[in-house]
Amino acid sequence: MLDNSSRVQVTKIFSSQLSQDRYLETLLESARPFLRSELESVNPKLPSLVAVLQSVGAGECWHKHGSFLDHLVDIYRILKLWKAQESVCICGLFHSAYSNSYVNLAIFNPSTGRDTVRQHVGEGAERLIHLFCIVPRQALIHDDLLFKYTDSELVKHLKVSEISLKNAKEKGLFDREESWRKKMQTLVPASGITIKHIKTGEDVTVSRRAIAIFLMMTMADFSDQFFGFQDVLFDNSNGRQDFSGNSFTALWPGDGKPGLWMNSISRMGAIYTLIVREEEIFIEERKRGSHNGYGLVFIDRDEDLELVIPPVFEKCTLVLDAGEQIAARELYWEGVCDMSIGTLGLEGVEKVLKMSVEKNPFVGEPHVVLAQLCLSQGRYEEAEKEAEKGLTLLLEWGSPWDKRMSWEGWIAWARVLLMKAKEKSWPQTSWGILNLGLVEVK
Repeated sequence: MLDNSSRVQVTKIFSSQLSQDRYLETLLESARPFLRSELESVNPKLPSLVAVLQSVGAGECWHKHGSFLDHLVDIYRILKLWKAQESVCICGLFHSAYSNSYVNLAIFNPSTGRDTVRQHVGEGAERLIHLFCIVPRQALIHDDLLFKYTDSELVKHLKVSEISLKNAKEKGLFDREESWRKKMQTLVPASGITIKHIKTGEDVTVSRRAIAIFLMMTMADFSDQFFGFQDVLFDNSNGRQDFSGNSFTALWPGDGKPGLWMNSISRMGAIYTLIVREEEIFIEERKRGSHNGYGLVFIDRDEDLELVIPPVFEKCTLVLDAGEQIAARELYWEGVCDMSIGTLGLEGVEKVLKMSVEKNPFVGEPHVVLAQLCLSQGRYEEAEKEAEKGLTLLLEWGSPWDKRMSWEGWIAWARVLLMKAKEKSWPQTSWGILNLGLVEVK
């Protein structure tokens, strides 16, 4: 018989598992239209928008990890899975339509094509697309934001800003002299910032919310396209993605290693969260009438732009250390490559993969590989946990970290492993492994 405390503990465990199962199913439901290429169920206009991009040759353009068309559709998918509003997702789909500060891939002539794009995507989305294409994004995102913070400063500001937001909403307390708020208001004031048009040099005003949107879009953009090739190209040996190197003789695609982009993306996510919190405090202060001139309604603040929080890095509240990122990547690579060489043995591979997960708990692929290891040894409960965790992370990202396989491929494999773990069965022959692949259709 269980005593009361034991019953409570069992109930909590059961409730937690039930909640996790529901969350995973919700993620899968959101992903299924993309996994099944049923784009019309996501947005009835989406197939025709993709057709427009196809008709102008986006599928013929090289783009880092594949074709330009694939990249554009991937960015739409990631932003959609992150619950961004539709105009932002469409901006992602057309984000280089007029070329931008990173790539020279203009699909439409900005002097004659804006009306054409506007007819396809709507006025709000086209304005975002055009703005995204004319801002000096490298300077805006990196020089003016990322490089203004240390990792430790971001961690500190995330903690204190959470308290500030709670005090503002629950108690009506506002302190504009807090260091995190003063810095944010200096870097990205409520009235927005003025930047130079990358081609004409004209002054362009960008609202704080638009800057936040471009931060989130850059997170999605980099996560989809970056892998080991760019680390070699820019000598990213410290894992901080400061683009200081110039190894232009780097051979594409290189060895296919996962890229060292996650420290940078986690810092973007942290700054995005700080902007969102400052915006919430600003609006709360204005609503309560305690602004004293600070909370005046500025024109063109883009308050119709929704600032959703991506699910990655614990909802953009954690910063991954650059050194831990490097160590985790190397441990993962040692483990997965050793599977074919056989020098470590299964126990050694499992050890390095678990060490990788400990150092970087934010990617799904190491969990997926661990799930297969556990299945091959009949450790079904452990396999189920690893497969579930890996699948969850892959669905949250909407893109793969280990880009030797597609996101869809990793999702399919993780689902097979999860299914077999629940069935408590695993093939004992090579032909049995090749026969895997069926996932129950729901």
